[in-house]
Amino acid sequence: MSEMQDYKSSLSDASSRKFETFSYLPAMSDEQIRAQVQYIVDRGWNPAIEHTEPQNSSGSYWYMWKLPMFGETDVDRILQEAEAAHKAHPDNHVRLIGYDNFAQSQGASMVIFRGTPA
Repeated sequence: MSEMQDYKSSLSDASSRKFETFSYLPAMSDEQIRAQVQYIVDRGWNPAIEHTEPQNSSGSYWYMWKLPMFGETDVDRILQEAEAAHKAHPDNHVRLIGYDNFAQSQGASMVIFRGTPA
């Protein structure tokens, strides 16, 4: 049996915190982020962008970047909004969410830009 890897993480070290499944993997490339946006669009989910300071990322409240993009299917527009949020808040984590209207929940949520811890 192989050894399980211990992911060092603590509240006192904001850079070590994990957010969701994707945060245990290497940072996504631009093409991989585009594929995730396409996945959200293909399912008819409504994309939204949120951001927060790294030290507050384990809380349930993140700042919404504008309103959710109800009905938006243009992947480039969604990516432009994510990049605009990152540019406006370069030290914050920025995450992409796909809201599933049918289940009335988040169908997808992933940090696509990581900020710098204070």
